Amino acid sequence: MEKPVPEPGPADVIVRTTTALICTSDTHTVRGGIGPRENLTLGHEAVGIVHTVGSDVACLRPGDRVLSGAITPDWGDPASQNGFPSQSGGPLGGFKFANSKDGVFAEYFHVNDADANLAVIPDDVADEAAVHCADMLSTGFMGAEKGNIPIGGTVAILAQGPVGLMATAGARLRGAGLVVGVESVAQRQALARRYGADEVVDFTSVDVVERILELTGGEGVDTAIEALGADITFQTAVKITKPGGTVSVVGYFGDGEFVRIPRVEWGVGMADKTINTGLCPGGRLRMQRLLRLLRAGRVDPTPMTTHTFAFDDMERAFEVSDKKLEDVVKVLIRFE
Repeated sequence: MEKPVPEPGPADVIVRTTTALICTSDTHTVRGGIGPRENLTLGHEAVGIVHTVGSDVACLRPGDRVLSGAITPDWGDPASQNGFPSQSGGPLGGFKFANSKDGVFAEYFHVNDADANLAVIPDDVADEAAVHCADMLSTGFMGAEKGNIPIGGTVAILAQGPVGLMATAGARLRGAGLVVGVESVAQRQALARRYGADEVVDFTSVDVVERILELTGGEGVDTAIEALGADITFQTAVKITKPGGTVSVVGYFGDGEFVRIPRVEWGVGMADKTINTGLCPGGRLRMQRLLRLLRAGRVDPTPMTTHTFAFDDMERAFEVSDKKLEDVVKVLIRFE
């Protein structure tokens, strides 16, 4: 469909899109996971070239190659000042693309608070790598960060989709001594090992709880990262976490009204198991740090890109991603 090129406010920037990624959460949004939405352009993972800048923008100029976080908080909001910028303006309020305004699957997209939400991409980092920082690296690494992983600790990551794979890489970067990935798809199992999983548990062939307890000498893990967004995997995460451990939730729970906590394994509420949740962090500083990891060779997200399409083939690209066709992991869209 045709829409006019957006105009920037004083603190905003308009970006001409060059590369984007399709996210599973786009599918959840279409199906009403965050409530009814109409006439919104999808997409929240993109890089591009600065097209126009608002009068108050100080750090960016037309022609700059930039990365936008999937989450673009309002940095003057009380939630941001309280340390939770992703929740600025209300629960999930920092999640603006395809939620409260048009997303990035367009030739141009708008970024609010641009000086705080856009990072200039170094010349030696390709668009195809940088675009993964918008969401997959940031969200996956957040799972590890919020997991309170002790140096040499034990970690299990439930599901090895793109976010789970980056949580696996993040757990290794945080110093975990044992990293266990839970996944049934052979291609994703191989990627899990590539990104640092010491063991991969196939839930279709073994009991996940029994196997992880076996791997940890009956104790359970220090940290379980739920990276799917399903009631059953959340329950498993609670069951495999040792008393005093942490369940870190980065999955998008797009179905059902409730998520259940297994009562006994929760210590009937008293097992000192912490449940941490969070929304992908945004902001220029976050994006700069992730880009630094790419430059240093600490992680390479590009093996997750299994399919590439032109923007004109977006409908087919979305179908491949949505229906998990052709062993897809992550779909990249080129705009030029």
